[in-house]
Amino acid sequence: MELPKYDESAPIRPTEVRKGTGYAAERIDFDSIPIVDIGAAISGDPDAKRKAADALREAAVNVGFFYIKNHGVPDAVIAKAQEAADRFYALPVEVKKQYDVAKSKRHRGYVPVGGLSADPTTSDLQEGYEVGLEVPADDPDYLAGNALFAPNVWPAEMPDFQADIYAYFEEMMTLGRSMYRLFALAVGMPEDFFDDKVTKPCAQLRVMYYPATDPKDSAVGIGAHTDYESFTVLYQSESGLQVQNRAGDWIEAPPIPGTFIVNIADMMMRWTNDLFVSTPHRVINTSGNKRFSLALFFAADYGTVVECLPTCRDENNPPKYPPTHFGYWIENMHSYSYAYRWDERGKLPNPELTSTEQMDSAN
Repeated sequence: MELPKYDESAPIRPTEVRKGTGYAAERIDFDSIPIVDIGAAISGDPDAKRKAADALREAAVNVGFFYIKNHGVPDAVIAKAQEAADRFYALPVEVKKQYDVAKSKRHRGYVPVGGLSADPTTSDLQEGYEVGLEVPADDPDYLAGNALFAPNVWPAEMPDFQADIYAYFEEMMTLGRSMYRLFALAVGMPEDFFDDKVTKPCAQLRVMYYPATDPKDSAVGIGAHTDYESFTVLYQSESGLQVQNRAGDWIEAPPIPGTFIVNIADMMMRWTNDLFVSTPHRVINTSGNKRFSLALFFAADYGTVVECLPTCRDENNPPKYPPTHFGYWIENMHSYSYAYRWDERGKLPNPELTSTEQMDSAN
């Protein structure tokens, strides 16, 4: 199979990426991406919350990426999820394709190589498995045809896959809600500001597998992009993640034991009026080893309207973006990233709203 090569001049959606220095990311001390200790903060200590929120704010403003430690997710849960992923991706291709996400049109199940292109000019060399909030068959959003809500798809050949992967998903949802509270404090909003916006979030866990390759190929696991939800919490088994700094250089973000890596995504950037930065990143398999990652793309409720927070604007810094419908934004971005949704391009509701009346009609 011919491996996809990264084109430095390729257009990137939705954030323009400046040209970097090719595949050879600069190797610098891990502290170039900050490490934030959230242990005491998520336990409820007010002073610790304030300290963690301040550190989180500095990282979100200056880098857009940071590691979190003492996050409370048990090592055993993480290990079982990775082991489940390893067993699933070892199955024959014809078995995995029985659970292809294209069959449901509801963003649940298996995404084969070529099914995802973060950079529209090339296919990413990875497989994925999409898991979301488990809903029953009579869920009203599912019955209404909402593309982001449906019962999950689970492989019958692996009875433990559902338990191990969904246990990880639930742990990450708990962590994500705690992170939302720290983000609220970080921008001077009440700690519970986001609580009523994440009652039924259209969050997505993507279980990713990057196959082993010859290191000389520098295979593009996933092309340069920004994430389009609020923020992402990532576990990675191997190096390969690269983050683009403000100068346009690519910086390695390797796994650090006992941590997750968190990055700001587009909706949080809009909520904060560009105070927090949604930083371009990519995965280049320069090690050649097979690689697993578990990415929780933490979203808000489908009908949430994202508009500039009052603490992030003033007369000299007016809102830079119109109010944006969260669910429509994700659906539109899926139509540019996932092959099974390409026929939806240009046909979905415009997520950028221009009036209160449009917001009301969108919900």
